[in-house]
Amino acid sequence: MEKQVITWIQSFYKDSEGVFMQQAFDNDTPWISILLIAISALAFLILWYLSRIAMRVTVHSLASRSKTMLDDYLVSQKVFSSLAHIVPLTALYTFLSISLFAYPTLFDIASKLIDIIIIITVWITVNRTISAINMFFAEHEKFKDKPIDSYFQIFKIFMGIVFFLLILSEITGQSPASFLAYFGAFSAVILLVFKDTILGFVGSIQLSANDMIRKGDWITMERYGADGNIEEINLTTVKVRNFDRTITTIPTYSFISDSFNNWRGMEESQGRRIKRSLYIEADSICTASDSLIKTLKESQLLGPFLHEEIERIDTYNQKHELDQQPNRRKFTNIGLYRRYIEFYLKNHPGVNSDMTLMVRQLQPTDKGLPLEVYCFSLSKVWEEYELLMADLFDHFFSVVQDFELYTFESPSGNDIQKLKS
Repeated sequence: MEKQVITWIQSFYKDSEGVFMQQAFDNDTPWISILLIAISALAFLILWYLSRIAMRVTVHSLASRSKTMLDDYLVSQKVFSSLAHIVPLTALYTFLSISLFAYPTLFDIASKLIDIIIIITVWITVNRTISAINMFFAEHEKFKDKPIDSYFQIFKIFMGIVFFLLILSEITGQSPASFLAYFGAFSAVILLVFKDTILGFVGSIQLSANDMIRKGDWITMERYGADGNIEEINLTTVKVRNFDRTITTIPTYSFISDSFNNWRGMEESQGRRIKRSLYIEADSICTASDSLIKTLKESQLLGPFLHEEIERIDTYNQKHELDQQPNRRKFTNIGLYRRYIEFYLKNHPGVNSDMTLMVRQLQPTDKGLPLEVYCFSLSKVWEEYELLMADLFDHFFSVVQDFELYTFESPSGNDIQKLKS
């Protein structure tokens, strides 16, 4: 095509006898090139505009009618828009070969520049395609909680290195394979520059293989002050949305090298643990009085238990002749209170009675005798869990004096004022 166009132009420089006028043609060559460049630029702009319009109309109509979401993500990432640039750029190469027929050196420079622009355009198109595929898989139910972003980022880095080598090859005129030898020589520098990326890649593989974290997991990591849900898992960082709505960014490899709490196991279990203690004054602990036992025998929770226990204890004491002995078996107010809490928890609709449930005494301290409540709530929602725990201990504190017991409390200003008066 180039030779045909040049022959056609030269036909205008023949005299009446058909002899080619070389001198006149050489004098007009710069003006001919300028005119051809202007025509080439105009043709390039028209072709660029038409290719974008054709791509937009064709692809967008097909994407809107298809059932899959992949093409919608390709459109949203402007993959086809960048792909439409390749055809005009390829045509521009032909246009310039005609326009600069008299300037081969200038054409070589222009052709290299066009080749580099085409390589960069393909690079951008590939990156956008990878991003669209990443978005497609991220919305898939099977991959929603998987750290797939890390793998797509690695693929982007790999493709970036490939296209960078192609650009260097185009500039220098050497084979891309020859540059790999230089990369071997600079491997130490490369490892230093991409240290975080390599560690993040290794960490993301281990996190994924061992299923240590997922998107949406509630984690706690004291070193970084993180306490919230994982929003994003990247190649080098993990983004955590804390419960105070702040964002903490943690290096991916830190989840391999440091300790952290993942509350997913609790959320997947049948309940959420309640573990809290009441501190009972040791001076208030004593043998249960007859009036207390009589009152509790009429209660719905402890009534059946007390009738059976009283009969069993009396039988034991009579059998061993301990009716009048100090070491006879008898009820204590702390024991009855402990049993009351246990029966109360077993009958509460918000407590999972199928899981571990106990009320136990811990080692006495200078604050009294700790009476620990250990059970699991049915609801794992934070607000409902806190409300249930508050309701339980509201009740336990309110009935403690009914068992002739007192909870420990450090002296306050009001206590001192009462002592003075």
